[in-house]
Amino acid sequence: MFDIDDVPDAMQPLFAFTTAYQTMTMAAGEVFLRRSMMFAHGSVSMNEAVSMVVEKATAFAESNTAASTALATGKAPVEVAHAALAPYGTRTAANIRDLRGFD
Repeated sequence: MFDIDDVPDAMQPLFAFTTAYQTMTMAAGEVFLRRSMMFAHGSVSMNEAVSMVVEKATAFAESNTAASTALATGKAPVEVAHAALAPYGTRTAANIRDLRGFD
């Protein structure tokens, strides 16, 4: 099994970013699937539909703030990218927790 602790120190930030990106991508795919099923069943409320739109703008603003802060404090490019990704990962993880009870 792959262990991130075995990676040379210089590669740690890149592997951490890659892992976070892959985790977020898989969660986003599951969110898309579950919400598609909700649309197919006609069980999407107006509040849920509005939330789906607003959460994108909120995550985008949080991502820009995090990336700008990381850039302004002199972080490495991969650390800036990781900071920008974090709000999206947080939001998709929260969506998965909320949607897993839909089945």
